[in-house]
Amino acid sequence: MSERTAHQKVALITGANKGIGRGVAEQLAALGMAVMIGARDVRRGEESAAAVRAAGGDAHAVILDVTDQVTVQEAAKQVEERFGYLDVLINNAGITGSGRVSPDEAHDQVPSSVDLDMVRAVFETNVFGVIAVTNAMLPLLRRSPAPRVVNVSSHAASLSLASNPDGPFAALLPSAAYSPSKSALTALTVQYANELRKDGILVNAVAPGFVATDSNNHTGFLTVAQGAAVVVRLATLGADGPTAGFFSEEGSVPW
Repeated sequence: MSERTAHQKVALITGANKGIGRGVAEQLAALGMAVMIGARDVRRGEESAAAVRAAGGDAHAVILDVTDQVTVQEAAKQVEERFGYLDVLINNAGITGSGRVSPDEAHDQVPSSVDLDMVRAVFETNVFGVIAVTNAMLPLLRRSPAPRVVNVSSHAASLSLASNPDGPFAALLPSAAYSPSKSALTALTVQYANELRKDGILVNAVAPGFVATDSNNHTGFLTVAQGAAVVVRLATLGADGPTAGFFSEEGSVPW
């Protein structure tokens, strides 16, 4: 705890060595937060943390694979030892299951022919990993005067949007893995928010939009900075901010 500075907020972002996660780390660091960059690959994590520090931010890399309980617990221990508390948790790490392809090319997601092992792997990261990390970090979040949890979801999680035959997803391939995992994540968000509301912990889900990242083979039309901005907004909510919500840059996303 020797590195703790007066009133400095601390944030942990999973999957933060690239894409939206790194964008969030950069923006939170620019706001003066100390950011813990969670990454499965130590080298990539260290490189990302070094880049944030080079830009004037306070950043530290931490090995964190959300599907590996050992690294999850070790990450919590590192936050404990370095700071003693945690103000912001961004559950950003996620996979599509289809690799680096545009959503309209994810033929292996079609429900009638999907590989169950792929579905399990997606849920392991996108849902079960969020539970593992959140529960490991809760004791540290409870020490914060204004704890915030943001779960990075997707517009694809919206059953209202997905079920509309004239809606934005009508032309896309049906998804039995990624989209349902994000729907489960938004549902999980509500349950955590309901439990933690009395403790002042605000928990929300966010749809960053179609951001150009590795996960969609950079076919998205938004920049990482644009996608990260809405995540940062929810991570820095005031005491009167919402909880148990699902938001995009435009406002509430229909369930």
